[in-house]
Order: sequence, then structure tokens, then C-alpha cells
Amino acid sequence: MIRPHQFIRGKIHYTSDKPGREGQERGREFFTITVHQDGRRTLQSHCEIDDAPAVMRDVTLSFDAEWRPSDCFVRIDVGNQFVGSSWFRFTESEIECEAYTVSEGRVSQRVALSAPATVFGTHPIAADALLCKIAALDQGAQMQLFPDLYLCSLDHRGATGPMIMRHPTGVRLGFVGREKLTVGAGTFDALHFRIGESDEGEERETRNEPGKHPAYEMWTTADGNYTFLKAWVSGYMMTSYELVSLEVV
Repeated sequence: MIRPHQFIRGKIHYTSDKPGREGQERGREFFTITVHQDGRRTLQSHCEIDDAPAVMRDVTLSFDAEWRPSDCFVRIDVGNQFVGSSWFRFTESEIECEAYTVSEGRVSQRVALSAPATVFGTHPIAADALLCKIAALDQGAQMQLFPDLYLCSLDHRGATGPMIMRHPTGVRLGFVGREKLTVGAGTFDALHFRIGESDEGEERETRNEPGKHPAYEMWTTADGNYTFLKAWVSGYMMTSYELVSLEVV
């Protein structure tokens, strides 16, 4: 019997680019993407950031056949302590959240939408790659603004109790071009994207607050699945990410 779905499984290495730490592993991510025959897909991601305070994140993020988020679960530990867990649901006109966080306690949220949400930021690197699907490839490297960006945390590491949060400046995406890329997991036809929060140049000040995220270069597969391949972030982060293993079954 032919299965009505496909699994894409991978492992991502996080490494430092900071002086004195070049190439040092600073985290890892294990992910599975289930692609259903009708076009729906679900990302399951387990992320570990070793830099203190250490972050451990578990995310299950589902999309409908149009690549719009449909539901999500996020659980976060920071410094080896539970911080919060939340469930999210998306409709044509609303995002809802049922959460418990150590700081806020029990939280219920409803946020009205003027149009269905096209993305939801959850902070796994594999999820950032899927976000690139919203960029129009025919616009080239010109940065396209998507002002209605909702996330589970405005912290750049996602290290706060997950709730519905609207990014104050939105996200900008540019398509740099098609490339042949070799990473630890193999050689792939790749799409190269640039992700940003501001129109300001790379010389601007960067820090862990909305609108101050450093330049973010991202490569995904060109097969229509937007599977993560490689990324690097400059500024105060100075970190790289690479797909080191991949299985498609």
C-alpha cells in the first residue's frame, strides 16, 4: 500500500562565528516534516541552544494546503527550567491561544485578523525556512514587506513564555537567486533568501529586541518543500546553521 504522506527528517547543527569560538557547536535541531497527499503539512521540531541561559524548544506547527498556519503547539524551557507551553489555532478571521506561562499564569487570547495569517513565527530554524514560501520569487532581491507578522515570542531566541505577539515592523524577504549548494547532508539545488526586519543597512546596531535583528541569510531546497539547508546571521548573534543529515521517505 502506498502511504498518502511523505516524511522529511533532518538534523541541523548550530555553530558560533564569534572570535575565539569559530566553528564551535552551540546547539542543534531535529525536525520532521509530514507532507500529506492533499498538500497539508506538519513540522515537528526539537531545538537545543547551549549558550546560557540554555533554551530547549519543542514545536508542532501545521499548515493547510495553501501553506497557511492552521494550528500549533509550543513548549519552552530556559536555563533548564520550564517557562511555558501554548496551543494556537488559526481561522480565516482570528488567531486564538490557550497558554500557561510561569510569568503570566493561565492565558487565553483572541486576536482578530483582517485576512488569514500567512505565517506564524515559532523560532525553529526549519520553520524559518518554511516562512520563505511567502516570498515572490519574481521580485528578486528587492525586499518584500509582510507587515502582519505574528509570533509566539518577540525574543530572538524565542526564550519567553509563548503567546500571540504581533511584530511591530513585520518581516522583509528578498529572493537572492538559485544556487547549487553543498552542505553536510549533501548537494542540492537551492533557493537563497535574505530575511530582515528593517530597511536599514547591515551596519546598523543590532540587539535582542524587535526591529534590531541582524542580517539573516537563508538557503532552502528548490523542490517546492522549502526544506532548510543553510543559514548565517551576522550582528550581535554571529552564528551559522547547517543541515547535516536528511532522510526523505
